[in-house]
Amino acid sequence: MMNETRITRRVLLGSIAAVGALTATRSDAGDVGAATPVVNTVNGPVRGRFEWGGVQAFKGLRYAAPPVGPLRFRPPQPLAPWTEVADAAAFGNAAIQSPGQGDMPFDEKHSEDCLFLNVWTPDLKGKRPVMVWLHGGAFSTGAAGRPTYWGDHFARDGIVLVSVNHRLNVFGYTQLPASWGPDYAASGIAGMLDIVEALKWVKANIALFGGDPDNVTIFGESGGGAKVSLLLGMPPARGLYHKAIIQSGAALNATPRDYAQALGGALTETLGVKPGDVAALAAIDAQKIFDSQQTAIGKVASLDRGGFLSGGFTPSIDGNALSRGPFTPEAAATAANIPLIIGTNKDEGTMFAMGDKGLASATESDLEAAARKAYPKTAAQLVPALRAAYPGYSPGDLITAMNGNRMFWVDSITLVERKLKQPAPVWMYRMDRELPTLGGRLKAGHATELSYVFGTYENIRDFVGPGDPPARMSAQMHSAWVAFARTGDPQSPAIPAWPRYDLARRQTMIFDLQSRVESDPHADLRKLMRA
Repeated sequence: MMNETRITRRVLLGSIAAVGALTATRSDAGDVGAATPVVNTVNGPVRGRFEWGGVQAFKGLRYAAPPVGPLRFRPPQPLAPWTEVADAAAFGNAAIQSPGQGDMPFDEKHSEDCLFLNVWTPDLKGKRPVMVWLHGGAFSTGAAGRPTYWGDHFARDGIVLVSVNHRLNVFGYTQLPASWGPDYAASGIAGMLDIVEALKWVKANIALFGGDPDNVTIFGESGGGAKVSLLLGMPPARGLYHKAIIQSGAALNATPRDYAQALGGALTETLGVKPGDVAALAAIDAQKIFDSQQTAIGKVASLDRGGFLSGGFTPSIDGNALSRGPFTPEAAATAANIPLIIGTNKDEGTMFAMGDKGLASATESDLEAAARKAYPKTAAQLVPALRAAYPGYSPGDLITAMNGNRMFWVDSITLVERKLKQPAPVWMYRMDRELPTLGGRLKAGHATELSYVFGTYENIRDFVGPGDPPARMSAQMHSAWVAFARTGDPQSPAIPAWPRYDLARRQTMIFDLQSRVESDPHADLRKLMRA
């Protein structure tokens, strides 16, 4: 009968890319205006371009040395200074990733040389809140420069928006065995250390772009939300940010070091590189390394313990920069004073089920079998609870809802419960607006809130649908994110009063065309799926 719908790395890569990379349709997309004044960063002078509304955009700014050759797999290294004015009119390279993810009309380029960030600011003078965006893509794909993530709307609302490219997949998360020595002790978390380096760049430079280095909010979705989760547990990032937002990406733990080292050893074995031979590793073609990933993963498949975004080249515990999971067994001390917004979408599972043709013909028996497989102890109560929580959903829809909740919502609840033992406040949301496009199959699916948060729905009209609903959603979500960045509290005139989350009432903002607050939404599911 029906097999359980299961998240896979390949599906997640494509789905996040599909939302983030849809072609810009706004009439001014890609226009290049007059040059901005020169900004003398700590590394050298740069010059960006004006965009509509007076926003100044600086794209493709280097924040660390190119991680190539002998620097491959090592933590990011300092950037060499320059004296000539660097032109910052175009996005820098994105990380190497799966073919087909970058062949968009706006000409996204992929390279191992990918440590670039982008800044949008309303003015170079002032002391404005800063938001640092971390893109999704399961630690394997994605790019900061995609039209959904453009920061011009945040800038027009008084925020300095920074978005970051960093190493992904095998290039960002290969933990080499101990035989490679201290230079590679943290190679399994190099991509996260890239982000820390970008935050250091923000600390040192953002005042020159009109931003306040003492008011920085980190935020991300899916894999980007997982990056935020990990940063909350990384001592090197302490003091570089002050608030956090996790969108559909709660990560409680990281890849165990023993698995990561075994995978790194399998990779070098596949490549024919002897332990410690830095010159040989540096000389291998980047594409060959990228193409060797699946072979290496296959060699250690029996060691994979499973879990969110695990089973491949993902961040691992190094015992230093990340000494343990950020929320396992409890919230790390580094997260204690960080206010947090966290949430998911109502139908997280739909994007990952699009290719499962069997779901359309699933029966009640299939639903019951899927529930028994996933939740053998509570299946008898879980099925009626699913029906009550999602009235009108078909059996296939309910299987998808169960799997989506298990992938994203359940861990978000666990993360919040552990975070609430610390003093900083937490706010929780769920986004319920269903898309009318694609035959309505996505519903309120994974990543569908992104253009509302960024205000970039006009860039992807074919995806979000016609009329004013996207603008109404954005007026609420975008304004709440802006308010949180400014004050550490997401209250906005565009939404009802949003109470802090607590374990007594579990009050949650339900974002919709008419947003509302619910106490402990889907309470029966929460209890049964965590029993």
